[in-house]
Amino acid sequence: MEATLGLEIIEVVEQAAIASARLMGKGDKNEADRVAVEAMRERMNKIYMRGRIVIGEGERDEAPMLYIGEEVGICTDPNAKNFCNPEELLEIDIAVDPCEGTNLCAYGQPGSMAVLAISEKGGLFNAPDFYMNKLAAPAAAKGKVDIRKSPTENLKILAECLDRSIDELVVVVMKRDRHDELIKEIREAGARVRLITDGDVSAAISCAFSGTNIHALMGIGAAPEGVISAAAMRCLGGHFQGQLVTDPAVVRTKEWANKTKEENVARLKEMGITDPDRVYETEELASGQTVLFAACGITPGTLMEGVRFFHGGARTQSLVISTQSRTARFVDTIHMFEQPRRLQLR
Repeated sequence: MEATLGLEIIEVVEQAAIASARLMGKGDKNEADRVAVEAMRERMNKIYMRGRIVIGEGERDEAPMLYIGEEVGICTDPNAKNFCNPEELLEIDIAVDPCEGTNLCAYGQPGSMAVLAISEKGGLFNAPDFYMNKLAAPAAAKGKVDIRKSPTENLKILAECLDRSIDELVVVVMKRDRHDELIKEIREAGARVRLITDGDVSAAISCAFSGTNIHALMGIGAAPEGVISAAAMRCLGGHFQGQLVTDPAVVRTKEWANKTKEENVARLKEMGITDPDRVYETEELASGQTVLFAACGITPGTLMEGVRFFHGGARTQSLVISTQSRTARFVDTIHMFEQPRRLQLR
Protein backbone atom coordinates (compact mmCIF):
# COMPACT_ATOMS: atom_id res chain seq x y z
CA MET A 1 0.00 0.00 0.00
CA GLU A 2 2.75 2.45 0.91
CA ALA A 3 4.67 1.83 -2.32
CA THR A 4 1.52 2.35 -4.35
CA LEU A 5 -0.07 5.26 -2.48
CA GLY A 6 2.73 6.94 -0.50
CA LEU A 7 3.50 9.73 -2.96
CA GLU A 8 -0.12 9.96 -4.06
CA ILE A 9 -1.46 10.78 -0.60
CA ILE A 10 1.25 13.40 -0.11
CA GLU A 11 0.01 15.12 -3.25
CA VAL A 12 -3.58 14.86 -2.01
CA VAL A 13 -2.86 16.80 1.19
CA GLU A 14 -0.55 19.21 -0.64
CA GLN A 15 -3.27 20.20 -3.10
CA ALA A 16 -5.81 20.68 -0.30
CA ALA A 17 -3.36 22.79 1.69
CA ILE A 18 -2.45 25.02 -1.26
CA ALA A 19 -6.11 25.62 -2.09
CA SER A 20 -6.99 26.49 1.49
CA ALA A 21 -3.88 28.64 2.01
CA ARG A 22 -5.06 31.02 -0.72
CA LEU A 23 -7.87 31.94 1.70
CA MET A 24 -5.57 32.25 4.70
CA GLY A 25 -6.31 35.34 6.77
CA LYS A 26 -9.41 36.34 4.80
CA GLY A 27 -11.83 35.51 7.59
CA ASP A 28 -13.96 33.00 5.66
CA LYS A 29 -13.55 29.58 7.25
CA ASN A 30 -16.32 27.97 5.22
CA GLU A 31 -14.75 28.95 1.91
CA ALA A 32 -11.31 27.84 3.11
CA ASP A 33 -12.80 24.44 3.91
CA ARG A 34 -14.79 24.22 0.67
CA VAL A 35 -11.82 24.78 -1.64
CA ALA A 36 -9.71 22.31 0.36
CA VAL A 37 -12.44 19.67 0.02
CA GLU A 38 -12.69 20.20 -3.74
CA ALA A 39 -8.93 20.04 -4.25
CA MET A 40 -8.56 16.92 -2.10
CA ARG A 41 -11.38 15.10 -3.84
CA GLU A 42 -10.15 16.01 -7.32
CA ARG A 43 -6.68 14.60 -6.61
CA MET A 44 -8.08 11.48 -4.93
CA ASN A 45 -10.12 10.67 -7.99
CA LYS A 46 -6.91 10.40 -10.02
CA ILE A 47 -5.53 7.57 -7.86
CA TYR A 48 -5.73 3.93 -9.01
CA MET A 49 -7.84 2.67 -6.11
CA ARG A 50 -11.32 2.15 -4.79
CA GLY A 51 -11.53 4.25 -1.66
CA ARG A 52 -14.39 4.74 0.77
CA ILE A 53 -14.69 7.79 3.01
CA VAL A 54 -15.33 6.59 6.57
CA ILE A 55 -14.63 9.95 8.21
CA GLY A 56 -15.29 13.05 6.19
CA GLU A 57 -17.32 16.21 5.84
CA GLY A 58 -20.56 14.78 7.24
CA GLU A 59 -23.47 12.75 5.94
CA ARG A 60 -24.43 12.96 2.28
CA ASP A 61 -27.34 15.36 2.79
CA GLU A 62 -25.06 17.83 4.58
CA ALA A 63 -21.91 17.59 2.45
CA PRO A 64 -21.79 17.36 -1.35
CA MET A 65 -18.21 16.01 -1.41
CA LEU A 66 -16.08 13.70 0.73
CA TYR A 67 -19.17 12.74 2.70
CA ILE A 68 -19.18 9.59 4.80
CA GLY A 69 -19.74 6.63 2.51
CA GLU A 70 -18.62 8.36 -0.70
CA GLU A 71 -16.39 6.29 -2.96
CA VAL A 72 -13.35 7.92 -4.52
CA GLY A 73 -10.59 6.88 -6.88
CA ILE A 74 -10.29 5.96 -10.55
CA CYS A 75 -11.70 2.50 -9.90
CA THR A 76 -15.04 3.88 -8.74
CA ASP A 77 -15.73 5.09 -12.28
CA PRO A 78 -18.72 3.32 -13.95
CA ASN A 79 -16.34 2.07 -16.67
CA ALA A 80 -13.70 0.93 -14.17
CA LYS A 81 -13.91 -2.69 -15.35
CA ASN A 82 -12.20 -1.57 -18.56
CA PHE A 83 -9.03 -0.36 -16.83
CA CYS A 84 -9.03 -1.63 -13.22
CA ASN A 85 -7.81 -5.17 -12.63
CA PRO A 86 -9.79 -6.66 -9.71
CA GLU A 87 -6.78 -8.74 -8.67
CA GLU A 88 -4.60 -5.63 -8.32
CA LEU A 89 -7.28 -3.32 -6.96
CA LEU A 90 -6.63 -1.55 -3.68
CA GLU A 91 -9.76 -1.19 -1.57
CA ILE A 92 -9.12 1.23 1.25
CA ASP A 93 -10.89 3.19 3.96
CA ILE A 94 -10.08 6.89 4.19
CA ALA A 95 -10.44 9.43 6.99
CA VAL A 96 -10.06 13.04 5.90
CA ASP A 97 -10.02 16.55 7.29
CA PRO A 98 -9.15 18.76 4.31
CA CYS A 99 -8.75 21.87 6.47
CA GLU A 100 -8.09 20.89 10.08
CA GLY A 101 -8.46 24.12 12.02
CA THR A 102 -10.64 26.16 9.66
CA ASN A 103 -10.67 29.09 12.08
CA LEU A 104 -6.89 28.95 12.31
CA CYS A 105 -6.66 29.26 8.54
CA ALA A 106 -9.35 31.95 8.28
CA TYR A 107 -7.63 34.16 10.83
CA GLY A 108 -4.02 33.41 9.94
CA GLN A 109 -3.22 31.58 13.17
CA PRO A 110 -0.69 28.74 13.56
CA GLY A 111 -1.50 25.04 13.29
CA SER A 112 -3.97 24.60 10.42
CA MET A 113 -3.24 21.64 8.13
CA ALA A 114 -4.75 19.25 5.60
CA VAL A 115 -4.80 15.69 6.92
CA LEU A 116 -5.86 12.19 5.97
CA ALA A 117 -5.38 8.63 7.15
CA ILE A 118 -5.84 5.45 5.14
CA SER A 119 -5.94 1.74 5.82
CA GLU A 120 -7.26 -1.39 4.17
CA LYS A 121 -11.02 -1.83 4.16
CA GLY A 122 -12.30 -2.03 7.73
CA GLY A 123 -9.05 -0.73 9.19
CA LEU A 124 -10.34 2.58 10.59
CA PHE A 125 -13.04 3.08 13.20
CA ASN A 126 -16.11 4.70 11.66
CA ALA A 127 -16.45 7.35 14.36
CA PRO A 128 -19.82 9.02 14.74
CA ASP A 129 -20.11 12.80 14.68
CA PHE A 130 -19.84 12.92 18.45
CA TYR A 131 -17.45 14.32 21.00
CA MET A 132 -14.60 12.30 22.44
CA ASN A 133 -12.52 12.58 25.57
CA LYS A 134 -8.90 12.15 24.47
CA LEU A 135 -5.55 11.39 26.01
CA ALA A 136 -2.38 11.49 23.91
CA ALA A 137 1.14 10.98 25.25
CA PRO A 138 4.64 9.96 24.06
CA ALA A 139 5.61 6.37 23.32
CA ALA A 140 7.47 6.14 26.63
CA ALA A 141 4.13 6.45 28.45
CA LYS A 142 2.16 4.10 26.20
CA GLY A 143 0.03 1.73 28.25
CA LYS A 144 1.04 3.43 31.50
CA VAL A 145 -1.05 6.57 31.49
CA ASP A 146 -4.77 5.85 31.27
CA ILE A 147 -7.75 8.06 30.45
CA ARG A 148 -9.67 6.46 33.34
CA LYS A 149 -7.19 7.91 35.82
CA SER A 150 -7.26 11.49 37.02
CA PRO A 151 -5.15 14.13 35.23
CA THR A 152 -3.03 14.40 38.39
CA GLU A 153 -2.29 10.66 38.40
CA ASN A 154 -1.46 10.68 34.70
CA LEU A 155 0.89 13.65 35.10
CA LYS A 156 2.80 11.81 37.85
CA ILE A 157 3.12 8.73 35.63
CA LEU A 158 4.11 10.81 32.62
CA ALA A 159 6.79 12.63 34.60
CA GLU A 160 8.27 9.29 35.70
CA CYS A 161 8.18 7.89 32.15
CA LEU A 162 9.93 10.94 30.71
CA ASP A 163 12.33 11.37 33.64
CA ARG A 164 11.09 14.92 34.20
CA SER A 165 9.54 16.82 37.05
CA ILE A 166 5.84 17.61 36.65
CA ASP A 167 6.56 21.33 36.35
CA GLU A 168 8.58 20.57 33.21
CA LEU A 169 5.55 19.07 31.46
CA VAL A 170 3.37 20.95 28.97
CA VAL A 171 -0.20 19.77 28.39
CA VAL A 172 -2.26 20.99 25.45
CA VAL A 173 -5.94 21.62 26.15
CA MET A 174 -8.56 23.17 23.91
CA LYS A 175 -9.84 26.47 25.26
CA ARG A 176 -13.42 25.56 26.06
CA ASP A 177 -15.66 26.22 29.08
CA ARG A 178 -15.98 22.47 29.62
CA HIS A 179 -12.26 22.30 30.38
CA ASP A 180 -12.18 24.83 33.23
CA GLU A 181 -11.85 22.16 35.93
CA LEU A 182 -9.35 20.14 33.87
CA ILE A 183 -7.13 23.18 33.38
CA LYS A 184 -7.34 24.00 37.07
CA GLU A 185 -6.32 20.47 38.09
CA ILE A 186 -3.40 20.36 35.64
CA ARG A 187 -2.08 23.64 36.98
CA GLU A 188 -2.56 22.62 40.61
CA ALA A 189 -0.62 19.41 39.89
CA GLY A 190 2.27 21.61 38.79
CA ALA A 191 2.26 21.16 35.01
CA ARG A 192 1.94 23.95 32.47
CA VAL A 193 -0.98 24.35 30.08
CA ARG A 194 -0.88 25.40 26.44
CA LEU A 195 -4.36 26.47 25.36
CA ILE A 196 -5.41 26.09 21.72
CA THR A 197 -8.58 27.30 20.04
CA ASP A 198 -8.73 24.59 17.33
CA GLY A 199 -6.71 21.81 15.74
CA ASP A 200 -6.11 19.08 18.31
CA VAL A 201 -4.82 16.59 15.72
CA SER A 202 -1.55 18.49 15.47
CA ALA A 203 -1.31 18.65 19.25
CA ALA A 204 -1.85 14.89 19.62
CA ILE A 205 0.81 14.06 17.04
CA SER A 206 3.27 16.52 18.55
CA CYS A 207 3.29 14.42 21.74
CA ALA A 208 5.07 11.66 19.83
CA PHE A 209 8.00 13.88 18.79
CA SER A 210 10.57 15.01 21.34
CA GLY A 211 11.59 18.62 20.92
CA THR A 212 8.06 19.93 20.37
CA ASN A 213 7.71 20.82 24.08
CA ILE A 214 4.29 19.17 24.08
CA HIS A 215 4.02 16.17 26.39
CA ALA A 216 0.30 15.39 26.49
CA LEU A 217 -3.07 16.26 25.02
CA MET A 218 -6.04 16.10 27.37
CA GLY A 219 -9.70 17.00 27.04
CA ILE A 220 -12.76 16.71 24.86
CA GLY A 221 -12.78 17.31 21.11
CA ALA A 222 -14.43 15.91 18.00
CA ALA A 223 -14.50 12.11 17.67
CA PRO A 224 -13.62 11.94 13.94
CA GLU A 225 -10.42 13.90 14.56
CA GLY A 226 -9.71 11.45 17.36
CA VAL A 227 -9.57 8.58 14.87
CA ILE A 228 -7.22 10.54 12.60
CA SER A 229 -4.98 11.29 15.60
CA ALA A 230 -5.04 7.64 16.60
CA ALA A 231 -3.98 6.60 13.10
CA ALA A 232 -0.94 8.86 13.31
CA MET A 233 -0.09 7.70 16.82
CA ARG A 234 -0.46 4.06 15.75
CA CYS A 235 2.22 4.73 13.13
CA LEU A 236 4.46 6.53 15.62
CA GLY A 237 4.00 4.14 18.54
CA GLY A 238 2.57 6.88 20.75
CA HIS A 239 -0.21 6.61 23.30
CA PHE A 240 -3.77 7.55 22.36
CA GLN A 241 -7.08 6.71 24.00
CA GLY A 242 -10.55 7.99 23.25
CA GLN A 243 -13.90 7.72 25.01
CA LEU A 244 -17.12 8.96 23.43
CA VAL A 245 -19.00 11.60 25.41
CA THR A 246 -22.80 11.49 25.37
CA ASP A 247 -23.79 13.95 28.09
CA PRO A 248 -24.60 17.45 26.73
CA ALA A 249 -23.99 18.88 30.21
CA VAL A 250 -20.36 17.75 29.94
CA VAL A 251 -19.80 18.92 26.37
CA ARG A 252 -21.46 22.32 26.90
CA THR A 253 -21.98 23.35 23.29
CA LYS A 254 -24.82 25.21 21.57
CA GLU A 255 -25.46 22.45 19.03
CA TRP A 256 -26.16 19.95 21.83
CA ALA A 257 -28.22 22.38 23.92
CA ASN A 258 -31.53 20.69 23.06
CA LYS A 259 -30.23 17.10 23.15
CA THR A 260 -30.34 14.66 26.04
CA LYS A 261 -27.88 11.98 27.08
CA GLU A 262 -30.54 9.33 26.50
CA GLU A 263 -31.06 10.53 22.92
CA ASN A 264 -27.33 10.40 22.23
CA VAL A 265 -26.98 6.91 23.69
CA ALA A 266 -29.91 5.75 21.54
CA ARG A 267 -28.28 7.24 18.45
CA LEU A 268 -25.05 5.38 19.16
CA LYS A 269 -26.96 2.10 19.50
CA GLU A 270 -28.53 2.71 16.09
CA MET A 271 -24.98 2.98 14.72
CA GLY A 272 -23.98 -0.32 16.34
CA ILE A 273 -22.17 1.12 19.36
CA THR A 274 -23.74 -0.69 22.32
CA ASP A 275 -21.23 0.38 24.99
CA PRO A 276 -21.17 4.20 24.96
CA ASP A 277 -18.68 4.33 27.87
CA ARG A 278 -16.07 2.11 26.23
CA VAL A 279 -12.49 3.35 26.19
CA TYR A 280 -10.99 2.86 22.75
CA GLU A 281 -7.28 2.15 22.45
CA THR A 282 -5.09 3.27 19.53
CA GLU A 283 -5.18 -0.18 17.96
CA GLU A 284 -8.98 -0.22 18.03
CA LEU A 285 -9.42 3.17 16.42
CA ALA A 286 -6.83 2.37 13.76
CA SER A 287 -6.88 -1.43 13.60
CA GLY A 288 -5.67 -2.03 10.05
CA GLN A 289 -2.62 -4.11 9.26
CA THR A 290 -1.26 -1.14 7.29
CA VAL A 291 -2.00 2.44 8.31
CA LEU A 292 -0.73 5.55 6.54
CA PHE A 293 -1.11 9.12 7.74
CA ALA A 294 -0.34 12.27 5.79
CA ALA A 295 -0.55 15.97 6.64
CA CYS A 296 0.48 19.19 4.95
CA GLY A 297 0.79 22.49 6.79
CA ILE A 298 -1.58 25.26 5.73
CA THR A 299 -0.36 27.77 8.31
CA PRO A 300 2.95 27.36 10.21
CA GLY A 301 2.74 24.97 13.14
CA THR A 302 4.76 22.95 15.61
CA LEU A 303 5.46 20.17 13.14
CA MET A 304 5.39 21.79 9.70
CA GLU A 305 5.75 25.06 7.89
CA GLY A 306 2.68 26.49 6.24
CA VAL A 307 2.22 27.04 2.50
CA ARG A 308 4.56 29.76 1.22
CA PHE A 309 3.65 31.34 -2.11
CA PHE A 310 6.15 32.95 -4.46
CA HIS A 311 5.87 34.32 -7.97
CA GLY A 312 4.94 31.34 -10.14
CA GLY A 313 4.60 28.72 -7.43
CA ALA A 314 4.43 27.64 -3.82
CA ARG A 315 6.40 25.65 -1.29
CA THR A 316 4.85 23.12 1.08
CA GLN A 317 6.02 20.92 3.91
CA SER A 318 4.28 17.62 4.56
CA LEU A 319 4.55 14.70 6.95
CA VAL A 320 3.79 11.11 5.93
CA ILE A 321 3.93 8.29 8.48
CA SER A 322 3.59 4.56 7.85
CA THR A 323 3.23 1.41 9.90
CA GLN A 324 4.52 -0.54 6.90
CA SER A 325 7.97 1.01 6.56
CA ARG A 326 8.02 2.35 10.14
CA THR A 327 9.04 5.76 8.89
CA ALA A 328 8.05 9.38 9.46
CA ARG A 329 9.06 11.43 6.43
CA PHE A 330 9.04 15.21 6.25
CA VAL A 331 8.62 16.19 2.61
CA ASP A 332 9.58 19.65 1.35
CA THR A 333 8.04 20.35 -2.06
CA ILE A 334 8.28 23.20 -4.55
CA HIS A 335 5.21 23.49 -6.78
CA MET A 336 5.82 25.33 -10.05
CA PHE A 337 2.52 26.70 -11.40
CA GLU A 338 4.36 28.58 -14.14
CA GLN A 339 7.97 29.44 -14.92
CA PRO A 340 9.16 30.94 -11.63
CA ARG A 341 11.52 33.89 -11.53
CA ARG A 342 13.66 32.19 -8.91
CA LEU A 343 13.71 29.16 -6.63
CA GLN A 344 14.83 29.81 -3.09
CA LEU A 345 16.59 26.97 -1.33
CA ARG A 346 15.51 27.95 2.19
